[in-house]
Amino acid sequence: MLSRWATVRARLAAVRGRASDGLARAVAADHTPHEIAVTFAVATVVAVLPTAGTALVVFAVAAYTFDRASELALAATVAVYNPPVKWTIYGASYWLGTAALGPAPGVTPSAATLERVSLSAGRAVLVRQLLGNALLAVGLAAVGYVVVRAAVVGYRRRNTPDGSQTHPQPERADHANE
Repeated sequence: MLSRWATVRARLAAVRGRASDGLARAVAADHTPHEIAVTFAVATVVAVLPTAGTALVVFAVAAYTFDRASELALAATVAVYNPPVKWTIYGASYWLGTAALGPAPGVTPSAATLERVSLSAGRAVLVRQLLGNALLAVGLAAVGYVVVRAAVVGYRRRNTPDGSQTHPQPERADHANE
């Protein structure tokens, strides 16, 4: 029994080591802290808006199309804004939209049951939901940018020998010198 737990611990340590090495390579990649943070912020807006699950496709296309898009930031966005988190965001979005525009006509706080909500309130509810969702997406993107940029800068400062923020610059074709 003891050797079984030792095997499990060894496997977990190996997974933790591979994840740590992957994170170190991704953060030390040729993206600036600004590029990583901007990628996370834009991906946050896409992930938080009601995109009906198409965010993963958008992220895959962005990673393939844009050299400066950070795959680490895209993957982190998927991990952070998972379905249970999005359910919370949608609830907060309606609350925020209602706080901004006032209660929807035909919907009162006491009318919490489906039978008591007027079907004519659908458009007003949708407007409040979408407005709150857009406000929340922009707010979360701004906070995400600041947090991710600070995390990348701090990580690089702690894990580079001289504490610099340098990173390799991609080679660019210079046709003026040919």
